[in-house]
Amino acid sequence: MSELSFLFQRLSWQSALDIFLVTLIFFAVLWVVRDTQAQVLLRGVVFLIIVLSLFTSLVSLPAFSWLVRTTLPTLVLAIPVIFAPEIRRALEKLGRAGSGSLFWGQSKSQVQQIQESIRKIVTACARLSARQHGALIVLSRRDSLEEYLRTGVRLNADVSTELLLQIFYPNTPLHDGAVIVKGDKIIAASSVMPLSASGTLTRSPDRQMGLRHRAALGISEASDAIAVVVSEETGSISITHGGRMIRRLDSERLENILLAFYRPTEPENIPFFKSISQLVGRILPRGKPEDRR
Repeated sequence: MSELSFLFQRLSWQSALDIFLVTLIFFAVLWVVRDTQAQVLLRGVVFLIIVLSLFTSLVSLPAFSWLVRTTLPTLVLAIPVIFAPEIRRALEKLGRAGSGSLFWGQSKSQVQQIQESIRKIVTACARLSARQHGALIVLSRRDSLEEYLRTGVRLNADVSTELLLQIFYPNTPLHDGAVIVKGDKIIAASSVMPLSASGTLTRSPDRQMGLRHRAALGISEASDAIAVVVSEETGSISITHGGRMIRRLDSERLENILLAFYRPTEPENIPFFKSISQLVGRILPRGKPEDRR
């Protein structure tokens, strides 16, 4: 107790800030690698460092201690290389924060065209689901998908239910891969999407999720795009965004979710500012309504 009281006596606001910053960095690292294969790797690295540190401190082994002291700095320098994809995704998310509303600078007619395209996509997904025809439709938002457009066949056609049904009809030349939609245009078909490296699908009790679902999760992890996937085995409809998947959707729920993503927002309702206001609201006491007047 005397040692603890001595520590608290030496604790200043600078020490508290120092501890808070270090804790925040560790929390950010764990938050970035959650639900990924890197989480298991990081757990193994931390466990190895702890075991080696305890072993060298408890047993007097000069040669082994020298080897550990020599190799540990190299391991620390190798961590950014090992976790490069996760660090890249975290920086991309940070760069997208507060980038503005999706509809800034667009006219009301353009917004209505996009919403009408969403209804056509939903109708096509419902009909594909009833026929159990697999499909993957990627809806572009702010991030550029040019590198994935180059892997497919350029169409630049108006969005229509009939065209989507024809593209994803089994054994047609364009049914493999993803359709990329931007605004009211089908930009490309048969595009190759990046596969997800997270463990979301491996932990799922279902076994009906194959490459289409991994590709849908992958493009949602690599960009802010929204992917709609129809399972070929079960006909179920799923949607992915930000590395998360919502499954077993009907046409009504799918349309409501897509329209919510593409609904015009005011500057004060941008997610970045909204998250800040929520954080401030949690820190500051709310009080009664009459106290806030």
